[in-house]
Parts: sequence; structure tokens; C-alpha cells
Amino acid sequence: MGRGGCGCLPWLLGLILLLAWLGEMQAPSLQVEQYDPRSPRRPLPRGSEEQYIIEDRPGGPADAMGTAFAVDRSGVWMTAEHVTHGCSRVGLEQRGRALEVPRVIESRESDAAIIPRGPRSPAALPLRSGAPSPGSTGYHMGFPAGEPTLVLSELIGRAEARRGSSGIDQPVLVWAERGRLPEGDGTLSGISGGPVFSTDGRVVGINSASTDRRGRILTVAPDAMMRLTAASRAVGDQPVAYPFAGLTDAQERFANWLDEGVIRRIFCDVDDGRGG
Repeated sequence: MGRGGCGCLPWLLGLILLLAWLGEMQAPSLQVEQYDPRSPRRPLPRGSEEQYIIEDRPGGPADAMGTAFAVDRSGVWMTAEHVTHGCSRVGLEQRGRALEVPRVIESRESDAAIIPRGPRSPAALPLRSGAPSPGSTGYHMGFPAGEPTLVLSELIGRAEARRGSSGIDQPVLVWAERGRLPEGDGTLSGISGGPVFSTDGRVVGINSASTDRRGRILTVAPDAMMRLTAASRAVGDQPVAYPFAGLTDAQERFANWLDEGVIRRIFCDVDDGRGG
């Protein structure tokens, strides 16, 4: 697919929403918990020898916007750990404003986080514990630059990603971008935290990072994602998965999930002086 255009209006609307929310915020009340399943007695499985480096945000945590998706209708949401990490407050978009959430569970193993007490959702997305085979199609959904976007990709395989100065390797799946709807060639920043689906209709990971030059997208490995959901003890729904009939079907489902609020924007607010 060709690329072009910007689509700046949704980004500006998101920024206005965030600024309006920040003006209403009081003292930080966010409770953050961390989960780490790694143990010398049970090393995590390793994949490809190829390693990716995910650079830290310059200056540390800062006000930002990402993507979140519902995994339980009672109000349990997943996003990327780097979207919530270091935030003074976290809010999910709800009826034109950001609804503050009281608690976040962050994985120390991978770039995954769970919000166990967020707004209720009319539906939940089904999760998959195993990776599809290399060459499989992936459908990435989220809000790069604030604009709802569907990214089509092809799975390269499993790898390790080292995040910034932490020195910790995180299990990821690596995808090659094949196209976007709507078409564009801008950064994918903002799609972080959104779901990537395999063709069987299940979420097979969480969008974590991308390399614009090489056209690669890194997502949280499905087994790491599932370990966090199990540890949270918050996910009870087991929704039925329906395979995608193709790109048009993926577009239609994405539009429906946006309308229903199953996939939505998430906002991070960092107090002055906390971001570095």
C-alpha cells in the first residue's frame, strides 16, 4: 500500500482532551503494582538470537497518549507498560474525557500492563497464549498520532528486545509492516498498548515499539501477556474468537470496537519534576 497524509485533527482533539483532564487533576492517587515471574529456577524461553534495542524516552516519563483494550467486561484493560510507567495519573477515554483509574499492574518481564478497575466495556477481546507461525498475517490496532489506524503486518518470528538502560531482555514478536489504513508514513507512536490480532481473531500481543527505518513492529510475546493476566486474577471472561475473513473484515471490526469503546485512548499525566 502507498503512504501519504497526516491526519492531524484526531491528534489535536486528543491533546485538547488531555489538557482539559490535566486541569481537573488533584494530588496523585495512582496505585502501581509490579509483577515479575522470572526466576533462576525457571528461565524464560529464548527465541531468535537477533536482538532489538528500545531506547528510553529522552528526559524520562512525560505526558503522553497511547492505546488500551478491554480484556474483561467488568472493566479490565491491557496496555503497554511503558505507557503507564512513571505516570502520576492514568486515565482512559470515556465520553469525551479522561476517566482516572486507581490502579495499574505492570509487568517487569515484558512491556505489558493491566488496569484491573477501569470503566466497564460492552465486550472483551479474546486472548491467545501461543505465537502464530512465521509468515502469518497480523492486524495491529490503535491510535498512532492520535488517529485510529489499522496496520497490516507479516510475522517474522520471536526475538528479545532490550529496553533502554535497564539491561533486561524482554520477549517480543517481530513483525514486518505491510500497509496501513488509512494510508500514511508517519510515526506509529500512539499505537503502543493496542492489540495485535492473529488471523484466528485472537489478540496475540500488545504493540510495544516500531522501527520506522526498517519497518518493524515489536509486540509483547503472547505467553508473557498471558502470564500477567493470570497473575492479576482479574480476567475471567473467555470471549469467543471469530477468524478474520480478510482485511475488510478487520476494518469493520476495528470500527465497531472503536464505536463500542472496546479499544480506546489512554492518557498519562506526569507531575512537573517527576519526569527527569
